[in-house]
Amino acid sequence: MTQSKKSGTQTKARDVALIVGGGPGISSSCARLFAENGMRVAVAARDPDKSVLQKLEKAHGVRRFACDGSDPMAVESLFQTVARDLGTPTLVVHNIDGRGPDIFRKSITEAEPSLVLEALRNSAFSAFLVGQQAARLMIENELNVNGARGTIIFTNASAALKGFPLSGAFAMACHAKAGLAQSMARELMPQGIHVANVPIDAAIGWTQEDGTRAHRLAGTSVDDNLADPDRIAETYLQIHQQHRSTWAFEIVLRPWTERW
Repeated sequence: MTQSKKSGTQTKARDVALIVGGGPGISSSCARLFAENGMRVAVAARDPDKSVLQKLEKAHGVRRFACDGSDPMAVESLFQTVARDLGTPTLVVHNIDGRGPDIFRKSITEAEPSLVLEALRNSAFSAFLVGQQAARLMIENELNVNGARGTIIFTNASAALKGFPLSGAFAMACHAKAGLAQSMARELMPQGIHVANVPIDAAIGWTQEDGTRAHRLAGTSVDDNLADPDRIAETYLQIHQQHRSTWAFEIVLRPWTERW
């Protein structure tokens, strides 16, 4: 059993975490924190050879896997491989928002239908595929000390709560993902699987090489006006460690300066 460096709670070393969607923000922060807390960690991405993922492998022993999260066969194969190589996942994080640059900030009259469908496939449909495979494996897990067989967390956005102008496709995808999570929670929580939806109402600024935190569009963080992915990861770990008598379903995260 390994002592948590952040919260003082404990996480069993046999925990296996799978993060679907790999990049320098939330996924990397989760991978580092989970590994520091004694978990065997896997990160899946369409391009598993990204330098940030290679660094996670070298520094923290994180396993890298190639997977298109919108491909049913690829997702099924991913879960089978992770279960074979590391063990059945007890914590799964879906961290794909599906918002491509070509559909970003397009009016309803300009949005290309094929790009809208792509956004839905990469976000909500991908979340369904990952959630389905996670549930199929976790249902066979034994209950842990907190009364859980596993935890499934869906990263979401404020578009899950309100549809903004010039964001119809993304709002559709985020609302669908939230509805999926709510349905799964009501179905799976009584069976011992904790499901959580986490809308993040902020730009996410991850640490750059010079030590500052920045976002490609929002700029450099000033006075904590951008969400810190390391703090998001702490929330995800805390969700995973909750006792079943007080499971949270939806936690909305936003910086203290955010107007909502």
